[in-house]
Amino acid sequence: MRTLYYAAFGYMILGVASGLFYREFTKLNDFPEGQFTQLGLAHTHLLTLGFIILLIVLVLEKVFTLSQSKLFGWFFWIYNAGVVLTSAMLIWHGSLTVLGQPAGGMIAGIAGMGHILVTAGMVLLFLALGRALRRPQAASEGMPAAEAAAVGRG
Repeated sequence: MRTLYYAAFGYMILGVASGLFYREFTKLNDFPEGQFTQLGLAHTHLLTLGFIILLIVLVLEKVFTLSQSKLFGWFFWIYNAGVVLTSAMLIWHGSLTVLGQPAGGMIAGIAGMGHILVTAGMVLLFLALGRALRRPQAASEGMPAAEAAAVGRG
């Protein structure tokens, strides 16, 4: 549970910092205000997919003890790899746009891989949540697993 807390906190810092970078980098390079760059998308991806989603998962972990499922560890690492990869490509592509340089297809391909990882992570999260919902209710209320299993068979 602490890992989720620290990850959400880290994404909050990265999200705010990326917004600051977006504002200052575009000003520094006289980028026309209102013209599209993917730097703004990095800010919202980090705050929404990183900070807010992981806070929601933290609450789900507290209520359902999702980490009892082996799928939860897979979710955590695959999902975070996807968020980091996607956000990094948004920052790279957005920076190139501000500097007036072409981005190329490689960045889009890598960003697409990041989105695939985020999607795979979400599927794993829902599988872990589904398993947690099928466990006997007493298991999610802090009762030892053996006792909870006996109650479920009761």
